[in-house]
Amino acid sequence: MIDIHNLSYQIAGQPVLRDVSLQLAKGGVVAMIGPNGAGKSTLLSLIARLLPLQSGSIVVDDLQIGEATDIELARTLAILRQDLTVASRLTVRDLVGFGRYPYHRGRPGAEDRELIEAALKLFDLADLGDRQLDTLSGGQRQRAFVAMAYAQDTDYLLLDEPLNNLDIAASRALMEVLRDLTRQRGRTVVIVLHDINYAAAYADRIIALKAGEVVADGAPSTIVSDSLLQDVFQTRAKVKTVDGRPIVLV
Repeated sequence: MIDIHNLSYQIAGQPVLRDVSLQLAKGGVVAMIGPNGAGKSTLLSLIARLLPLQSGSIVVDDLQIGEATDIELARTLAILRQDLTVASRLTVRDLVGFGRYPYHRGRPGAEDRELIEAALKLFDLADLGDRQLDTLSGGQRQRAFVAMAYAQDTDYLLLDEPLNNLDIAASRALMEVLRDLTRQRGRTVVIVLHDINYAAAYADRIIALKAGEVVADGAPSTIVSDSLLQDVFQTRAKVKTVDGRPIVLV
């Protein structure tokens, strides 16, 4: 479980998160939605200790984030940020291999190589393993970054807008893989999404943030509504129910 208690964060004196408390149970897909600047990416970064705690606490499976060693944290959770940059001449296989570093520390073994190949296959990259990143499409690159995070083999996978640069087919395929990871392998995926329809279709739980505060939290069928869209996004888009799940009409 990820236990977040009274978490607040400021940048240059401006509040970004305001007294956020959440419990994210192990297993399932948790989608975070909200307008730009709502605090979604900051919250993921604080969980992964990419930003220092200013107030409040975060505990992941009894591991105090503020006190854990780098290796302990890297073996507990993996994060894929929006702004991640790497050398463009790396091959896809080398990039995915970075996910294994917390285990082999520069000396990969047979198990590491096996997990790398499994990640390439799972994310439909097996035929691209020897390709350099600068020869890939935007969608292929994005899948390679997600595969790297997956190869870290952690219970918790934090993804910040991983559907960027993906077309509808690739987006659906990626979300299906992530959902299967939670159902078949017990992983926990915490994902920031801008497309509410993807959140409603694939998430077990949606957390909506606005101005650094949690304003809605629950199953998609219970919280995705006309009023939520008006409150959080200031838009009058309509929500219809199709096959038991909400669909935003745009």
